[in-house]
Amino acid sequence: MKIFNNWDVVAKGWYIACPSQEIPLNKAKSVEICGQKIVLFRGEDGKVNAIEAYCPHLGTDLGIGRVDGNYIRCFFHHWAFDGAGNCQDIPCQNTIPTRAKLQAYVTDEKYGFIWVYPDKEAPAGVTEFDELKGKKLLSVADKAFTRSCHHHICMMNGIDSQHLQTVHKINIEMDLKLQQNRRGNIIDFTLSGKFPNQTFREKIGRKFLGENYEYTMRYADGCMGLLTIMKNVKLFPQLHMIYAYTPLDGKTRIQPIYVTEKRGGIWGNLVARFLIFCTRLTYYALRDEDGQIYDNIRFNPNILLDIDTPLAKYMEYVNKLDISLWSKFNLEEGRRQKAEGRRQKGRNEIRR
Repeated sequence: MKIFNNWDVVAKGWYIACPSQEIPLNKAKSVEICGQKIVLFRGEDGKVNAIEAYCPHLGTDLGIGRVDGNYIRCFFHHWAFDGAGNCQDIPCQNTIPTRAKLQAYVTDEKYGFIWVYPDKEAPAGVTEFDELKGKKLLSVADKAFTRSCHHHICMMNGIDSQHLQTVHKINIEMDLKLQQNRRGNIIDFTLSGKFPNQTFREKIGRKFLGENYEYTMRYADGCMGLLTIMKNVKLFPQLHMIYAYTPLDGKTRIQPIYVTEKRGGIWGNLVARFLIFCTRLTYYALRDEDGQIYDNIRFNPNILLDIDTPLAKYMEYVNKLDISLWSKFNLEEGRRQKAEGRRQKGRNEIRR
């Protein structure tokens, strides 16, 4: 099954549902993620739960219901569901049908957002930067935007070293180093090279950053990009930025998030805010130039050069990811099985 650039396939991974502040204690909200309607609710225990949004009774959107303890009650007939999607109470009767349950999903709260994984269990939480693990973080989200192509295409921008020269006029010959985790869902592309000393931009970069330039793009599940720049430079700490991607109907929603370590005291807070500001400046310096490309592209890689090796490796990585139940063919198969189950039930009743 081809996964790369395939709108009918959603890989298993963490997808943004909404900012954490939109789901306060004892509140519920329905959101759409990758074409799926999901209700989020935060019970009295403070944990955010995510289950299918439509009640299995008559199909009411649970998002207009109310949170009752750690349950969510349907507005229509007050059926109560727990965070695992199981019906726990039907006011009009004591027994609960075995089919009165909904698909549940794992959630995680990180970087100021609620994330949803398209399964009832996840092998790990939302991906982190190695340099920031175990540290308190300051996360600032920028305004989300859309691109008119598949998110797999957008994501390759960070490892296209050739376009640094052609589009951004940064003439660095980059060497590639790859590292992948055991599960195969996370891959690090580290690109490094020497700054030339010809153009004004190159001379300024060489003066403040040193002779060498290195950055790492970490890809997680084909739907998150974690960029670390200013690696091994002489006058500046590392800068960290996340690109969180969500496929829409023929487009891609991209959520930029700037991340740095929290620092204590007034001076520490000023340093952290300054680093966030620098990350934002770097992002905006490159975004608009790249936007012209990814809003006007029909991706067709018939000819790849040696310099395009990172792109080929990325496509190979994506095609080995795990496919989620949100994928179109899985949904169609699920509907087919439900329809067949109803037909079989009808045949059994006729025989009786």
